[in-house]
Amino acid sequence: MAFHLACQMYEPVTISDRLFLDLRRAILTGELPAGKKISEPELSATYGVSRGSLREAISKLENCNLVTRKPNIGARVVTFSVDQLLEIYQIREAMEGMAARLAARNMSDHEIQHLRMLLERHKKAIDDPEITNKADLERDADLDFHFCIIQGCSNERLLRMLCQDLYDLVRFYRYRLNPGFSPTAMQEHELLVQALERRDGEMAELLMRHHVRASRDRAKERLQQMTPEELGLAG
Repeated sequence: MAFHLACQMYEPVTISDRLFLDLRRAILTGELPAGKKISEPELSATYGVSRGSLREAISKLENCNLVTRKPNIGARVVTFSVDQLLEIYQIREAMEGMAARLAARNMSDHEIQHLRMLLERHKKAIDDPEITNKADLERDADLDFHFCIIQGCSNERLLRMLCQDLYDLVRFYRYRLNPGFSPTAMQEHELLVQALERRDGEMAELLMRHHVRASRDRAKERLQQMTPEELGLAG
């Protein structure tokens, strides 16, 4: 199951649910750029929905931290910032480190075997010269790998906190910064799987923390190279 679908936690039922997913996808992919003002008349016409359904969808986007709303200003897509990026990765380092420690104890042999097979598929696919969308593949492969470990920790509250409160923002940054895998990132995944196979929770936590810190440093470097327009700060 793809990470973004797994973290959705529900299937769309109402018009506002489906609109929320459509707008969420537009924000994550940059169709609605960072800092863009949300125009209710424009979006109502574009998606053919009522203003009431649109407002419900915008409220859901606000709840998952992809939209901000201020009195007398209205709603806007969130902007990028180094401070926010560092906060996100500080939380990821602590929580995903804990998830990796718990996963070493709680994942079944079958789940670890599935994680191993997932990693091997990623290795083969990313090395395939016929695949042209390497960045998309690498980004989704990384998130799928992390989700399997989070899911395997068997702590539903931790799963909800990461998926519902944090990972939409993680995807927001990853789509734009698009770092893909570093030369060592796949090796870091390999070492994590080995620690889980040994049921070494302490090592799994240390490796996950190191992996998240390395991802943070790459993302920060790219973020600092973005223009004010790309950050959503212009205008």
